[in-house]
Amino acid sequence: MGRVAVLLLLMLLAACGTAPQALPRYGSLGMEQRPSPNHGERRPQYVILHHTTNSTAEQALATLTSPASEVSAHYLVGRDGRIYYLVDELRRAWHAGDSYWAGNRDLNSASIGIELDNTGEEPFAEAQIEALIVLLRDIITRWRMPPQNILGHGDVAPGRKTDPSVWFPWRQLAQAGLGLWCEPPYPEAPQGVEDVLLLAALGYDVSRPAAAIAAFRRRWAPLAGGDERLSVEERALLACLLQRR
Repeated sequence: MGRVAVLLLLMLLAACGTAPQALPRYGSLGMEQRPSPNHGERRPQYVILHHTTNSTAEQALATLTSPASEVSAHYLVGRDGRIYYLVDELRRAWHAGDSYWAGNRDLNSASIGIELDNTGEEPFAEAQIEALIVLLRDIITRWRMPPQNILGHGDVAPGRKTDPSVWFPWRQLAQAGLGLWCEPPYPEAPQGVEDVLLLAALGYDVSRPAAAIAAFRRRWAPLAGGDERLSVEERALLACLLQRR
């Protein structure tokens, strides 16, 4: 084939476009395929942070990559700041389990999961948090994700999970522009509004009010008391967070 003929063939192919690929088959129903080019990749809406409960990153990696464990996350950040990429961000990793936030009852399908190499009973290493901040900035920029959608596992599974523990530096993340935080003095909380309604407005599952209050305190007021109702100051803090979300 001559050079002119090859160029004409390439131009013809470009004009015709790429033929649609066959769709994957689900189920056994008979149907005719008419693939449409009008679609895009699904977009993560949240980031969920976890701690591994392991003593080393290698122990965590063994669990997160074992078919028998049926547990995974998109990333693991080691104590030394090393970042491990485990699952394609566009794929559904198995990290959040039974979960809820702001009406979404399947956070696995709508989030990127990040595991932090930490036992849950120790401060987080500075190199690890610095690496996490870089990773989070990259993720929320690429996916145009609001920073308040960075959540803890304990936020989306109150009463069932507590990670990333009271040791996690949420304030430091917020100072880096990642997540919500409020410093006193707080605005006055609305009068006559039940605690559960304020917590639900922030995003929490309030089907078990005590669990929702405990999850709220663990993240934003870890030094607060253990009363089953929010204090006046905690309600004011919650009102401040609602104004900033």
